[in-house]
Amino acid sequence: MRMKITYNSPVVLTFSILSVGLYFLNSLLANALDPILILQPTFDNQSISNYVALFTYTLGHADTAHLLGNMSLFLILGPIIEEKYGSRSLFFMMLVTALITALFQISMFSYGLMGASGIVFMLIILSSFTKTEKGGIPLTFLLVIALYLGTEIVKSFQADQISQFAHIIGGLIGSVFGFVARKKQVYVQVVDQRPL
Repeated sequence: MRMKITYNSPVVLTFSILSVGLYFLNSLLANALDPILILQPTFDNQSISNYVALFTYTLGHADTAHLLGNMSLFLILGPIIEEKYGSRSLFFMMLVTALITALFQISMFSYGLMGASGIVFMLIILSSFTKTEKGGIPLTFLLVIALYLGTEIVKSFQADQISQFAHIIGGLIGSVFGFVARKKQVYVQVVDQRPL
């Protein structure tokens, strides 16, 4: 039997390839791509690159450790979420997470932002919703909230170069998507079970 490699998660794989490619390309170009790979702390509404960066900052990474950390989790969790919710839904969730995080970052903080951490935290929270039942809150969701978001809230009081805020926002958005998708799924199941 002949085995072939399949492009099994188009959104996850494309995003990962772009992140890695842009990281190395930006290094070769002496950080010339920084205007679109870093969300600037002050938004210039006359600059096209500032509008582009509202989404593309998620593709930028500060160093190899940052890139590998995000891509490892992204490649582990992303395909599960993409299979459950579909490629279009995952792409939409990633765009919404990127934009909301960017808008909060610009309005509340005086430092830039780069990396897919917010999206990764959205995936972490969404992964706790993969097996849910009608009328209950998944225990996995509560444990993930306590462990991951609780840790980020505690870390947010430390002076470091990590934006815990982006992680927290990503996690909260993942929670919203998880509950909305769950309600939709329950509704579809109820409609499907109605007698003809």
